[in-house]
Amino acid sequence: MTADAQDDQAPLADDTARSDSSESDASNAGSTDAGDRQDPTEDGQEQELTVEVLVTTLEVTTAERDDYLDRWQRTSAEFANFKKQTEKRNNDVAAQAGSRVAEALLPVLDACEAAELQGVDGVEPIAAQLRAELERAGLQVIADVDAPFDPNLHEAAMSEPGDDAADGPVVAQVLRTGYAWNGRVLRAAMVKVRG
Repeated sequence: MTADAQDDQAPLADDTARSDSSESDASNAGSTDAGDRQDPTEDGQEQELTVEVLVTTLEVTTAERDDYLDRWQRTSAEFANFKKQTEKRNNDVAAQAGSRVAEALLPVLDACEAAELQGVDGVEPIAAQLRAELERAGLQVIADVDAPFDPNLHEAAMSEPGDDAADGPVVAQVLRTGYAWNGRVLRAAMVKVRG
């Protein structure tokens, strides 16, 4: 054999050796069973995967999931409650602010009413428009004659004897108009009571 022939056969021998070692590695890898697999644990040691280990891992993971779900549901419920409370508080603040404005305008309404009673020209349309806008926002006028006397709505300034057939005291005359804002009395009506 010449030197050139020996050089040509050397690469073939190397390829054959490589393929033999690859086949032996593949046969070794294929011969391992799923139950013989080992996974590293957190501390770096390998632990054999068994049904018991998998069941334990599943139980731990399920417990963590349930804990996270419970926390999420609680947080969601707390947020919903917070949102409702904040909305209610904002509505209360807005209603209170509106009632303060209406209460500040009561002297203006009283002045318009007094001017109308004295026959001043031009006051009636302004008073009617102001009263209409306030009523649209929530103002209620307390000025019913012959209505049953209610100490929550009326302030008795005078009284007169009434009929014996009456079921109780009634409003005979309104001396000063009363006002309520969204059901809350701002100022009781000053009335003359009969009965």
